[in-house]
Amino acid sequence: MLASTSELLNTARRNAYAIGAFNVYNLEGVKAVIDAAEALQSPAMLQLHPSALKYGKSPLVALCMEAARKSSVPIAVHLDHSTSEKDIHLALAAGIKSIMADGSPLSYEQNLIFTREMTELSHANGAVVEAEIGRISGTEDGLTIEEKAAKMTDPVEAVEFIAATKVDFLAVTIGNVHGKYFSEPKLDFPRLAKIRASVSVPLVLHGASGLPESMINQSIKLGVSKFNVNTEVRDAYMDVLKTSNSLSDPDLLEVMEKAIAAMRSVIAGKLQLFGSAGKAYLHQSPYAEGFTANSVSKKQENRAVQMKNRAVQTASTQTKPASAG
Repeated sequence: MLASTSELLNTARRNAYAIGAFNVYNLEGVKAVIDAAEALQSPAMLQLHPSALKYGKSPLVALCMEAARKSSVPIAVHLDHSTSEKDIHLALAAGIKSIMADGSPLSYEQNLIFTREMTELSHANGAVVEAEIGRISGTEDGLTIEEKAAKMTDPVEAVEFIAATKVDFLAVTIGNVHGKYFSEPKLDFPRLAKIRASVSVPLVLHGASGLPESMINQSIKLGVSKFNVNTEVRDAYMDVLKTSNSLSDPDLLEVMEKAIAAMRSVIAGKLQLFGSAGKAYLHQSPYAEGFTANSVSKKQENRAVQMKNRAVQTASTQTKPASAG
């Protein structure tokens, strides 16, 4: 079922696990996420990076939205790392109700202005917003930020930023990186604890690919409700393609199935690591509730009409003159 990001993250936070958000680029990626989530009865998120949005445009969004609706478990669709107002307009027009307005490459002041404007736009269209303060180092989808430019999230700025922008979720920088960790990951957990104690919105950690189980568990304990995963899933896909090139006569569908299976395996491992496996039953989709409410209302209306008709018929029978004789 198509789920609300807000509902997913807040329910996960209350129950001490996290939601896995996976970047997808095509049908194979979408199927891998949905298949893994359904097999494990876990909520999950389909994320579209602006590069994927530029490549697939509205048809790719439609694919994600339809797959989420048809899924037997809660699935949200999210626009990831968008620095462009144009892309955010496109995503909102296509029906996406979860947006990351990413002003982190800007100065703090410019980030605040951009995020506030995009949050007002998104909220006006019924969408929730994730933002980021601090800069995450590493490489993702052609975006490279030098290690020296990385800036961790300041707990005091986080409070000010959320109050000024009204964002719904905050992505924090505590030593996490995009892409691969080329040395042992070092996360600033005391900083994360201070941020969690200072703000009320759900927290997000990007760069979950490669983080050890102990760090994932500690992050969840300290309030992270959403992990972004991209690199490991992409690598699984690419490894299948590289291996298939060595085959004398590879079949396209066979290669696609192998790619889905490889990505599904990585995604399933992450869902279990994040603690969301078996938790689908905890989530209620506000969209589904809306449909149910409409359905119940219609049934009640029909029943009222039937009862009124019966009452009219009964009254007519009771007041009809008795026949002579």
